[in-house]
Amino acid sequence: MPYWYVYIMTNKPNGVLYIGVTNNIEERVKEHQLKIYPKSFTARYNCDKLVYFEAFEDGAEAEKRERQFKKWKRQWKVELIEDMNPSWTDISVNWNLNYNILRS
Repeated sequence: MPYWYVYIMTNKPNGVLYIGVTNNIEERVKEHQLKIYPKSFTARYNCDKLVYFEAFEDGAEAEKRERQFKKWKRQWKVELIEDMNPSWTDISVNWNLNYNILRS
């Protein structure tokens, strides 16, 4: 079953945050890192580190969660990231390991 993902990208620990939703997180993160869309927010602010994501079976639920995140205060988003990823490590670096741990 394909999954949908809500994810947070950043340029550095406690830096600029970008929240997105996708049904192919590996490909989408690669697009951000390679700056495929040079005029996009993530390209302009160099948001190339995946620091958080959640998986959903239903795309509508993922989109609902994305809208929820975007309404949150910045501090709430930071706390969410730091609860799961206190060092703000780019979790896409060891993608297969992180993907399997976080999906379970």
